Amino acid sequence: MNLGMSEILIILLIALLLFGPRKLPELGRSLGQSIREFQRGAKNIREEFEKATDVKEFKEIKEELGKPLEEFKKPLEAREESKS
Repeated sequence: MNLGMSEILIILLIALLLFGPRKLPELGRSLGQSIREFQRGAKNIREEFEKATDVKEFKEIKEELGKPLEEFKKPLEAREESKS
């Protein structure tokens, strides 16, 4: 959503009329702090997600699960070859 200069001016004018010149700076500060907190939280969530989905961990899990599966496959493959 891109706002042009005219849309921003209209929003500021409406805010000025609704809240008055004394409350407007206070509202701007609170909005800025809220946005910063939201960005910090989003960054933390993103970092946690990246840690949880680390490729190395998946490779290790695949290797751990792959060994027993390979051992299980060998007798089955040998049976199939003997039938042929």
